[in-house]
Amino acid sequence: MSIHEGHRQRMRDRFVQEKTLDSFSDIQVLELLLFYAIPRRDTNPLAHSLLDHFGSLPLVLDAPVEELENVPGMTHNAAVLLKLVTEMGRMYGVKRQEPNQELRTIKACGEYLVPRFFGRVHENVFLLCLDAQCRVISCLKVGEGSINSANVPIRRVVEMALNSKATSVVLAHNHPSGNAVPSPEDIATTYRLAEALRLVDIILVDHIVVANDDFVSMVHSGHRFDGSAGI
Repeated sequence: MSIHEGHRQRMRDRFVQEKTLDSFSDIQVLELLLFYAIPRRDTNPLAHSLLDHFGSLPLVLDAPVEELENVPGMTHNAAVLLKLVTEMGRMYGVKRQEPNQELRTIKACGEYLVPRFFGRVHENVFLLCLDAQCRVISCLKVGEGSINSANVPIRRVVEMALNSKATSVVLAHNHPSGNAVPSPEDIATTYRLAEALRLVDIILVDHIVVANDDFVSMVHSGHRFDGSAGI
């Protein structure tokens, strides 16, 4: 067994024994991951290069495959593996939620929606559709781009709510900048959407803005869309 193979085995054994990455440094986490894409090579220098290039472990995992491949020593398989980490993390958070879950508070709606934005580096918009008992009917991606952009037309949101036979809906989008405070454009578009939904007897309960693991409710911030009943 080579010195690198022995080191790899010790790292794997340590993780299996501890059952967590809490005691691992960012370098060691990357090094451990890269074992599975880059055989028979010391991955410690590459882990250092990735952190030096992008600045932090989250920024490494958020980087596109093309940018990861620009780091000397990175392979296509290794870049794809790193992207799988965030995608699988988001899928895990979403899939573990109960089907037909009742969401009777804005806090519950926010906690339900936040996992859908895990690892997303661009603005995305989701529509959470609820029935008369506040049970989840669907949670649909409306589009990618800011809520007031042409990528997320109000007509499409209304059609999605109607097709889901929703009684009420919660709109959500993320701010990748990390600032969850809604912009004036976010607020103005939300009022227009609330009016369009009222015309077809669907209540816009709230618009939630997500940043990292936090979220801001427009209703809790003082805005009213005539949709607080039942939530």
